[in-house]
Amino acid sequence: MAQKRRSFWLFLIVIFFCSILGGIYGPQVQAAATVGEGDEIGASLKSFTSVYGLVEQNFAEPVDPDKAIYKGAIPGMLRTLDPHSNFFDPRDYQLLREDQKGHYFGVGMQVRPFNGKTIVVAPFPASPAYKAGLRPGDIIMKVNDKPTDNLTTTEVADLLKGPRGTQVAIVVSREGSEQPITFTVTRDEISRNSVGEAIWLKPGIAYVSVEQFNETTSSELDHNLKALGEKNIHGLVLDLRGNPGGLLNEGVAVADKFLQKGQTVVSHRGRAQPEKTYIAKNGNHGLDYPIVVLVNRNSASAAEIVAGALQDHDRAWVLGETTFGKGLVQTVYPLSENTGLALTTAHFYTPSGRLIQRDYTNKSFFDYYYHRDDNAKNALDVKMTDSGRTVYGGGGITPDEKYTPPKLDKMQTELLVKSAFFNFARVYFGQHDAKLPAGWSPDATVQNEFHDYLLKQSYDFTEAEFAQNTDWIKRNLKREMYITAFNLDESLKVAAETDPEVERAIDSMPKAKALLETVHRIVVERMQPQPVLAR
Repeated sequence: MAQKRRSFWLFLIVIFFCSILGGIYGPQVQAAATVGEGDEIGASLKSFTSVYGLVEQNFAEPVDPDKAIYKGAIPGMLRTLDPHSNFFDPRDYQLLREDQKGHYFGVGMQVRPFNGKTIVVAPFPASPAYKAGLRPGDIIMKVNDKPTDNLTTTEVADLLKGPRGTQVAIVVSREGSEQPITFTVTRDEISRNSVGEAIWLKPGIAYVSVEQFNETTSSELDHNLKALGEKNIHGLVLDLRGNPGGLLNEGVAVADKFLQKGQTVVSHRGRAQPEKTYIAKNGNHGLDYPIVVLVNRNSASAAEIVAGALQDHDRAWVLGETTFGKGLVQTVYPLSENTGLALTTAHFYTPSGRLIQRDYTNKSFFDYYYHRDDNAKNALDVKMTDSGRTVYGGGGITPDEKYTPPKLDKMQTELLVKSAFFNFARVYFGQHDAKLPAGWSPDATVQNEFHDYLLKQSYDFTEAEFAQNTDWIKRNLKREMYITAFNLDESLKVAAETDPEVERAIDSMPKAKALLETVHRIVVERMQPQPVLAR
């Protein structure tokens, strides 16, 4: 009964909180809601309590108040507002904070469901799990003598987490081993790096990927580029594909690193917030190398802020697909019971003034999230970059050069959907040494083993399809097998070095250079004194 009362009153608090947010944070702060508004709120609360009471008393099965409120009433209310306002129950709020902070305490590995069990996808490099010897394909049977049967992957992940310095016993089933293997792992702080290691694609051309924007992203990026030798960079491929965004201030700091001091990065304004503009406070300190930014339809929020700022100032050539179009400012309000509310409070605008947010009215959230509106730009929201190029708002960031990844054929789809490369690597390293020489690539012998494995497991393909996909298969085998033989970071390097879109970015670097030269010339011309005409 106490649990029901706790959840019920939490819901009432959230409703009241949302109802008065506009009054508290509006530009014209009022001492209290009007009598009419108070009556409306009271009537709404009374209606809800009546409905909830009827459900609790008469539903065919006992009502779980947490499920009814955390998963039903509150999310349902927020879904009437926009696609991104969200309520976080205690677990979701904890995960949000971990993502923002970029670290947690545990063993450090990715896991996922597998045939009713939980399987290791990859231990993080240098993590306790990696040092202990856990590897991709290990099926987790027990955690501290607790069988994982009937546990969800989330529940298993929670068992693996714990205070730094404590030990956890992990029993796994491994391909090629007749008996289960027990690993005793000492938990530690796990840093969730948001920036991949910077690498040289070719002399003078560097590559770095930003996976999300957490509290350490800008410092990670700065460190990684300096460790590579930033002064020797003559062109940078900045990969923001699949980056869902994150913290606004970190997105601003990343853009700041590449812009001139004093240039605008982004602005936001909303009904209850005055306009706020963010500018580059530090600038690039003369490191004015050309940049090609890679984006796709899953680049969102802070990633779009960076891409939009660099594009508007002609600082980078943007290559890829039109970005997601998430330009809503989410303010996270901590609530009681370790919960939180992410509420849309404003809209983002690029330096030229174009709206990033894609229209979400008059369509389902399904259509919105799955891009059933690829041509979402607003023809009325027309702006100009610093050099006078036309750009559009209202539909994400449109690339300067479109690149659509080749459509997967039937065999490629079959192998990826059924995790063929992951499953083969698991079997292969159960029969072979789990170490490979530096620079290894799959030879004909390995490819033949993969071919025979596919036949044995009844994958659907023809010999002609296998022959046609030889290069694609080699790339994916190498990427997957590097995770076990080396580590996840080395696998990501291989993926970047063999990515056709990254190769296109290298080819597009002269366009980024020409863009820089053009905007520099225009700036110089604008600074020249204008002739004075005698009249």
